[in-house]
Amino acid sequence: MQKTISALIKALGEDPEREGLRDTPRRAAKALKYLTRGYEQKLADIVNEALFSSDTDEMVIVKNVELYSLCEHHLLPFIGKCHVAYIPNGKVLGLSKIARIVDMYASRLQIQENLTKQIAESIAEVTKAKGVGVIIEAQHLCMMMRGVQKQNSVMTTSVMLGLLRADMRTRAEFLELVRK
Repeated sequence: MQKTISALIKALGEDPEREGLRDTPRRAAKALKYLTRGYEQKLADIVNEALFSSDTDEMVIVKNVELYSLCEHHLLPFIGKCHVAYIPNGKVLGLSKIARIVDMYASRLQIQENLTKQIAESIAEVTKAKGVGVIIEAQHLCMMMRGVQKQNSVMTTSVMLGLLRADMRTRAEFLELVRK
């Protein structure tokens, strides 16, 4: 990876041996490995049996889970927040596991639409919840730094499964609680 990054720097017209760039291939390779660490993670390891019996059947919501990902089209970051809700079906998931699931999928080359779906389907798979909802709001540097250069645009995606898809009152409750 370091050789490729060095070649890229050279292709840009820079000297990879100049003082400020001499160690950049190593640092950039290390950063890319970190930013895509989600490929090395597995859902079962993330959850690590942190499912707990519960008789609650009311919606559980975790709001404003910050996320950082790389757009698979330009390898530029998108940054935002994720809101997750689920309706337990006899089990609740350890709170930190929701953030870890978000991080695992965000730490892969992604498009926001797929990221939203992957998080929702994983929460549903792990919890066997009666319903799951995921909303992501993010700003994309590929749109802000290049192309149309729109600095204040925010992309919002959502996936609703089970009761959050089928029951409009449940969906409305989720949307209202996220807005607060």
